[in-house]
Amino acid sequence: MSCGEPHETDCSEVLDHLYEFLDHEMPDSDCTKFETHFEECSPCLEKYGLEQAVKKLVKRCCGQDDVPADLRAKVMGRIELIRSGQTVPDEDLAPGT
Repeated sequence: MSCGEPHETDCSEVLDHLYEFLDHEMPDSDCTKFETHFEECSPCLEKYGLEQAVKKLVKRCCGQDDVPADLRAKVMGRIELIRSGQTVPDEDLAPGT
């Protein structure tokens, strides 16, 4: 995915390492690059917000429990749809699905 605008850090790099950023598993210098990118690139900022929301939802719903395999597969499927530039159908976002 690319927004078509030139950035110091490419959109594909940001999206490929988004969970490392969300999980605070990257060096501070890389975090700073990503934060700068999000300030410049609204499509990547939107993806970041979506992934952050999914992560919070999973944490809230599952707490400290192991994530069920079917939920993990569904979440990973949605992540792959987003990474490929496809939109997630609204019915897939309904609670309890």
